[in-house]
Amino acid sequence: MLNVPSQSFPAPRSQQRVASGGRSKVPLKQGRSLMDWIRLTKSGKDLTGLKGRLIEVTEEELKKHNKKDDCWICIRGFVYNVSPYMEYHPGGEDELMRAAGSDGTELFDQVHRWVNYESMLKECLVGRMAIKPAVLKDYREEENKVLNGMLPKSQVTDTLAKEGPSYPSYDWFQTNSLVTIAIYTKQKDINLDSIIVDHQDDSFRAETIIKDFLYLIHIGLSHEVQEDFSVRVVESVGKIEIVLKKKENTSWDFLGHPLENHNSLIPRKDAGTEIVKPYTPVSGSLLSEFKEPVLPNNKYIYFLIKIYHTGLFTPELDRLQIGDFVSVSSPEGNFKISKFQELEDLFLLAAGTGFTPMVKILNYALTDIPSLRKVKLMFFNKTEDDIIWRSQLEKLAFKDKRLDVEFVLSAPVSEWNGKQGHISPALLSEFLKRNLDKSKVLVCICGPVPFTEQGVRLLQDLNFSKNEIHSFTA
Repeated sequence: MLNVPSQSFPAPRSQQRVASGGRSKVPLKQGRSLMDWIRLTKSGKDLTGLKGRLIEVTEEELKKHNKKDDCWICIRGFVYNVSPYMEYHPGGEDELMRAAGSDGTELFDQVHRWVNYESMLKECLVGRMAIKPAVLKDYREEENKVLNGMLPKSQVTDTLAKEGPSYPSYDWFQTNSLVTIAIYTKQKDINLDSIIVDHQDDSFRAETIIKDFLYLIHIGLSHEVQEDFSVRVVESVGKIEIVLKKKENTSWDFLGHPLENHNSLIPRKDAGTEIVKPYTPVSGSLLSEFKEPVLPNNKYIYFLIKIYHTGLFTPELDRLQIGDFVSVSSPEGNFKISKFQELEDLFLLAAGTGFTPMVKILNYALTDIPSLRKVKLMFFNKTEDDIIWRSQLEKLAFKDKRLDVEFVLSAPVSEWNGKQGHISPALLSEFLKRNLDKSKVLVCICGPVPFTEQGVRLLQDLNFSKNEIHSFTA
């Protein structure tokens, strides 16, 4: 359990104070504080000794660098020259020398697992360990060990090992309430769009796109976890962290047992992977004169989806043909129709495809809320061509005088006469004017995460209460 630190934090027997063999801090020389180290890393001085080059390091080469003035240490496949850091290390030089010229991952995890070493030592990065030829072994021999996922996989052929990316790896660690699965892709261009995470019941699956290959983690978890999870990417080193919440605050002896294709790296064309992404159903049109098509059993769903040709998911949708099948889950979400009861003013803030949840809200509000006096939509886009359903919005505003629509462009042409810029206090303070001083109001906001988070903060600054704000995930 992570608690608020007390005056005695870290606790006398915590790992922050003591490792299994006992550990204490040593006094540092003047000018060797953490801030001094940060200033040194930003000074532009070459801390690797390689003048900016990154190299692949063999085990034989790593072993040669085992002295205080020439000390390389490997942590999770990456090699750092820690000699410049010796005098700044709170645990002293001797503590670092325990891992000199070797793989210090296990030692690091015993004492420093919570430390963001990637950031602290990024200017000391020498390169990564060279990949050794795989020695195949049965994963079942390892499944009861506390967790090192860095195992070879028989599905990887010799050709793949030679032509594909450096072989990824994973491991995990835990607190009383959380389990973190760390994937080391060894590729610096990884981002959130490169990973798909899914877990159902006790099955966990993470698929990472690495160039033309798919790296799959597929595990039957040893304990139950909650539905929500978070994903963080450290792009500078290609690390992905997936944080799961335990259902019970208990210590896990092992992560789980491997499922089909677990810990494998295979060409994407052979992956046959399932791709999952949430989308908001919309109406067929904003205009009431639109006639729904007559389909068998009157069952149909509309989606409004923008195709990103460099994206991971939408190009696959774009290639679907009539007669192809896709699986659709049951609906999810926490928006309740009861929010509209006796509503007088409705404000909608949308950016790009964040407009999709506003479609049904507009249809429902203008049709079924007799108390409604005013609906205002502020729609943010980059250019005029990006405005979704512009003509329908303008027709609906002309038809129903309760609706006002304002378009805001961040990159307009010179002929644009409308509003310009990004979401801001100036735009919102002018836009969010109630019909009456104490009228019941609801503000709905949806767009990219930075837009939504910034918008919610601005709304709170403008004294809208939490009950008067509802944010969707685009």
